[in-house]
Amino acid sequence: MNRRLLLLTSLALCAGTALAQSDKASTTQPLAEAQQRLVEAALASDYAWRQTAALADGIGHRLSGSPGAAAAVQYVAGELRRLGLDVRLEPVKVPHWQRGAEQAALVAWPGRPAGLEQRLALLTLGGSVATPPQGLAAPVVPVRDYAELERLGRAGVAGRIVLYTAAFDEALNQGGYAGQAYGGAVDYRANGASRAAALGAVAALNRSAGWGDNRLPHTGSLKYAEGVAKIPAAAVSSEDALLIERLAAQGEVRLRLKLTPQTLPDADSYNVVADLRGRERPEEVVVISGHLDSWDVGTGAQDDASGVAVAMQAAQLMKSLGLVPRRTLRVIAWMNEENGLAGGKAYAAAHSAELGQHVAAIEMDMGAGHPMGFLAQLPPEAMPALAPLAKLLAGIGAGVAQHSIGGVGADIGPLAKAGVPGFAPLVDGRDYFRIHHTEADTLDKINPRHLAENAAVLSALAYTLAEGEALPRLPVVTP
Repeated sequence: MNRRLLLLTSLALCAGTALAQSDKASTTQPLAEAQQRLVEAALASDYAWRQTAALADGIGHRLSGSPGAAAAVQYVAGELRRLGLDVRLEPVKVPHWQRGAEQAALVAWPGRPAGLEQRLALLTLGGSVATPPQGLAAPVVPVRDYAELERLGRAGVAGRIVLYTAAFDEALNQGGYAGQAYGGAVDYRANGASRAAALGAVAALNRSAGWGDNRLPHTGSLKYAEGVAKIPAAAVSSEDALLIERLAAQGEVRLRLKLTPQTLPDADSYNVVADLRGRERPEEVVVISGHLDSWDVGTGAQDDASGVAVAMQAAQLMKSLGLVPRRTLRVIAWMNEENGLAGGKAYAAAHSAELGQHVAAIEMDMGAGHPMGFLAQLPPEAMPALAPLAKLLAGIGAGVAQHSIGGVGADIGPLAKAGVPGFAPLVDGRDYFRIHHTEADTLDKINPRHLAENAAVLSALAYTLAEGEALPRLPVVTP
């Protein structure tokens, strides 16, 4: 133990915590010791790295309904059985969408030399319908936001391709608000097609919802509104969006687009659920999780093989250190976070009668950057109970315990609505949306040290929640 960690541990013991067991004198010290053992063991281990590599390099992309997703289910289930956990596969019906071919080129613009075209870098949005088999060609109308779209009206949109040029806010991102920067751009990816179709557009494009250069478009799901025609939609790289915007300022620009995605019947898949049974209150559950599916570009290393691997490591560390918490630790590898959230919804429905005994749920799904601490979605008056753990984690630069008024994970969202407190690592996400949902989401983008730090934070947090007194529950949100 280094001197700084020893001092922080002493401070944590002096502060006391509502998470400690009722006999403070005899149990606070063992809890703090267990927390530190988990932190030190995680930092010394490459287990999470090896599991991330097995999913990202060994299997590759894992879009719901694909052979990769099926292989990942079997791999994770087998590894968790090898650790000695009680493993089961819980059925989930998932969307089965396939990308197909995607081609786009500018075929007319002001001053175009005869015979020239400019190829565009783009990715079809998840769930998009196809163009006609021969493709389509139409003028492009760039708009910065929905207000500009509405000002153009049907007269300026019908029969055209709408391009949303709203940009990811890099300044906001670099200031530490990556999620908010993403939220400002992703609405055009999610809802832009239907908004354009309502005014007669024949297709919709959006500037990538992430940031960065190198002509790497970001894919992701769209949502078709009820009662509005479904039109094909894709994301174009930031560079190409800016090119079209510049050319369109000079006159009409025409684009040829061919997308051949297919939506097949829903497929059979599974959530992988594995229990390390609690020693005193096995009926009470603490979930630690990541999502097993990924997009079909890159290999889903950051999003979210890393989250699954860290959840697996929490159980692996407790087994290897001989730590059995009072409550059951439940590792879940969710299926279908990316294009439907079927796994999270199916779990909440299947376990609805037991959710009152779910004490907490943790999800890691913001990449594997350096963790600065953890987010906590719970009644604010409970936050002081987490201060001792935060002080201990400050020894590795992860001492921030931040209260969240919103959700902290998509898959555990249904659990939060049932009153279950939610947690997630608070990571440095400034580079996450540079590669998120792109071909560049590969293992080499993960820093092994940062991944180990995430494992340290979440393993210690999971053990604390499974060992100590239950935190106050969230208000139940009724449908």
